[in-house]
Amino acid sequence: MLYRIITVCFLYYINKVLMLIKFKSNKIFILLMGSWLIVVIILVVFLVLGIGFYIAVYNSLIALKKNAEKAWSNIDVLLQKRHDMLIKLVETVSSYLRYEKSVFERVTQLRSQFMSIPPDDIQGKINLSNQITGMFRYLFAVIENYPELKANQNVMHLQQIIVELESQLADARQFYNEAVTMLNTKIEQIPYNFIAGMAGIKPMPLYRAPEEAKQDVSTRLEF
Repeated sequence: MLYRIITVCFLYYINKVLMLIKFKSNKIFILLMGSWLIVVIILVVFLVLGIGFYIAVYNSLIALKKNAEKAWSNIDVLLQKRHDMLIKLVETVSSYLRYEKSVFERVTQLRSQFMSIPPDDIQGKINLSNQITGMFRYLFAVIENYPELKANQNVMHLQQIIVELESQLADARQFYNEAVTMLNTKIEQIPYNFIAGMAGIKPMPLYRAPEEAKQDVSTRLEF
């Protein structure tokens, strides 16, 4: 009888112990699941914030790039108009030029080269545009040496148009350089440089005036 009582008590306490262990195990499992859920939520929040930050930085770089490209498109239109005026001016003053055939061929060559430059090769267009600026300076110097040319109505009209175009080009060049400076500065900053690299956004060249424009005009043109 005593044996049975001891056995029953032993089984009763064993059952209690097992129930307690089971309760604690469930509690630990719940705590672990809660901890993992918190970690997952934190990771998702960081991922969303990271994607949002990337999109914001990317959009700001694209806006700066589009602004610079728009500024260049305005310059491109003015350069093409200036090239047309250059050809007309050469045709008008060709009879006064000693090497008029060479000058006209050179102007035609420069215009053809400019038109064949890929649209995205801005530096190539800038370099060629500076050569054409030198051609203008030469022709204007020639006109100054011939009173008949200075008094010619067609020449005076063309000169006026060219001066206006040069003024518009100077303003457009300043606006373009400001837009490009903003873009290039942003690309060099952290973390914009990493996102620009991943997005393939590269710096754009500044449109600098040729050194010849700061010197005295020379009436000698070298080919």
